[in-house]
Amino acid sequence: MPEAENVTADDGERARVQRRTLVVVVISQVLGGAGVAAGVTVGALLAEQMLGSASLAGVPTALFTLGSASTAYLIGRVTQRSGRRLGLGFGFAAGGLGAIGVVVAAASGSVPLLLVSLFVYGAGTATNLQARYAGTDLAAPTRRATAVSIALVSTTLGAVAGPNLVEPLGSLASALGLPALAGPFLLAAAAYLAAGTVLLALLRPDPFLLARRLSAPVVSGASGVDPKGEAPKPGAGAYVGAAIMVLTQIAMVAIMTMTPVHMRAHHHDLGDIGLVIGIHIGAMYLPSLVTGVLVDRIGRTPMAVAAGVTLLAAGITAAVAPGDDMLLLVVALALLGLGWNFGLISGTALVVDNTVPANRARVQGTLDVLIALAGAGAGVMSSLVMASTSYATLSLAGGVLALLLIPVLLWARGRSRTFAGER
Repeated sequence: MPEAENVTADDGERARVQRRTLVVVVISQVLGGAGVAAGVTVGALLAEQMLGSASLAGVPTALFTLGSASTAYLIGRVTQRSGRRLGLGFGFAAGGLGAIGVVVAAASGSVPLLLVSLFVYGAGTATNLQARYAGTDLAAPTRRATAVSIALVSTTLGAVAGPNLVEPLGSLASALGLPALAGPFLLAAAAYLAAGTVLLALLRPDPFLLARRLSAPVVSGASGVDPKGEAPKPGAGAYVGAAIMVLTQIAMVAIMTMTPVHMRAHHHDLGDIGLVIGIHIGAMYLPSLVTGVLVDRIGRTPMAVAAGVTLLAAGITAAVAPGDDMLLLVVALALLGLGWNFGLISGTALVVDNTVPANRARVQGTLDVLIALAGAGAGVMSSLVMASTSYATLSLAGGVLALLLIPVLLWARGRSRTFAGER
């Protein structure tokens, strides 16, 4: 009887902390989304202005994505040792400092400071993405994708509002004697620092540490490690989930990065660019609640296939859209965001399904490094491809690349039809 009472107490504590965790994650994600939007919307334009070359417009994406990769690795290690609160809180703080550095670099015209600051700014991007895992630590296996979706959908408010504040923030920056393109980074600095403060102050008890404690009696005694003292290896499905997220990231970043430059070349103003990117970011996050339910109910694999097909449709639409056609550009970027959403949630669920608390945060951080590096490569290559060919060629290539998701999934199913999370 005492054992049954302990299980009941553990379940009650898990449910209570899960509810509190989701509330805190939602607040932090609303703030963090605004910070992410700044670099996505005007980063390439600021680099083009300061570096004097459209072929280098992909450098900001590459830099803050490399910074994101480094931070993802560190967050994974810190979280594995000390929990989500410290890992995520200090990650957002670093992103805020990077955004301040970008503003100073733009004001002073310092290219070296700009490059360093964009790298540090990437810490916020990594942290905003890593926060989705916090919602899964205490979630039931059949609710993991839904928990991810709650974290992602809450990013929508800040992420959509950010691009549409480009013009007023530019006016504010100009009034302060700063370059107009530095305006969105003022918002990013405030948003990231606020998100970090919320997590450090309110994410108590820490969901990861609690999940590890509750799972300890189930996983090899009290430590969650094997008899040799080593953490268990992740299941095969974790690597499949990583492949899904990497491919969707490459396709999305490549097309998204060059869309503002393409639109600027066709004489669209910052308001038009902000609208298109705002809709794109909304499509990345807003459908999450529906996507999470679908991933939990119909399966990780079908939704990953849907990601590849949707990204192909996005690439084709962007390729055929005339440069002055706002409607088709909006449709293309909305499909691009939706395909990314399908891939991220299905891939994340597979990673969580195939890990345990004893190795989960470390594996999550390592796999997010791969995702970030893929984005960095896509950011650099997108500017080179567009400079040597065209936006249409770049878009079509990104869409076709996304179809590699299907053979990856078929290969995985052929090798093991029983990996965790398979539906």
